[in-house]
Amino acid sequence: MRAFDYHRPATLKEALSLLRKNQDARPLAGGQSLIPALKLRLAGPPALVDLGAIEELRGIRIDSGTLAIGALTRHSEVASSRDVAMSIPALARLADGIGDRQVRNLGTLGGALANNDPAADYPAAVLGLGATITTNKRAIAADKFFTGLYETALRPGEIITSVAFPLPKRAAYVKFRNPASRFAIVGVFVSEGAGTVRVAVTGAANCAFRARAMEKKLASGFTPEAIARIKVPPDGLNSDLHASAEYRAHLITVIAQRAVAAALAGK
Repeated sequence: MRAFDYHRPATLKEALSLLRKNQDARPLAGGQSLIPALKLRLAGPPALVDLGAIEELRGIRIDSGTLAIGALTRHSEVASSRDVAMSIPALARLADGIGDRQVRNLGTLGGALANNDPAADYPAAVLGLGATITTNKRAIAADKFFTGLYETALRPGEIITSVAFPLPKRAAYVKFRNPASRFAIVGVFVSEGAGTVRVAVTGAANCAFRARAMEKKLASGFTPEAIARIKVPPDGLNSDLHASAEYRAHLITVIAQRAVAAALAGK
């Protein structure tokens, strides 16, 4: 690990000021991705701006048909929240399946989205529910947020402050997970709302994406059988020691059917 300056601001205004003064500084949320990268010297920023003391970035509330979650809300807090369990139970179950206890008790919603790991769970939920990511500067629709491998629409000096999830009629998330890391080899989040169906896939490509062919079929009939014959092309999908692109393509249809069945069963 290389030497760096450490700052722990108490307010968002102070954090933004520090980031403006040092444009090479990195904001630190839960640190579950950045700290290992620092230890391996895969990252070497001259300064860290720790957001952990900024209370205005925390919290969960239901407001005007949406579930709003602060960016610094930890995975364990989402998993155990009564408001989340009552409004979007699939999101609570997703959070409860992230990593291990340490990751869930330290990792944050905003940090996970800003990092945009290709096998992370939250991107599938954000995209699968059509959420809106709010930063200190603007609101970004989920469909425009994830732009590539570890890349997002965030600009320098921009910090995620909260995420607003529309409340669906029903939803579910199912993943075929790596048994060691619990990252998704393939994960699928499905939701049915007011006249809309969304299907988001994580773990299969450079970043989460929508399976629009499945959405079209499910809009006509929200059943596992409606998408059973869809064959996802392997072109552009990840291929590694865990699974080939062809296997991931096969898994997308299998896991999507399980997610639809879980949504219908209320699981």
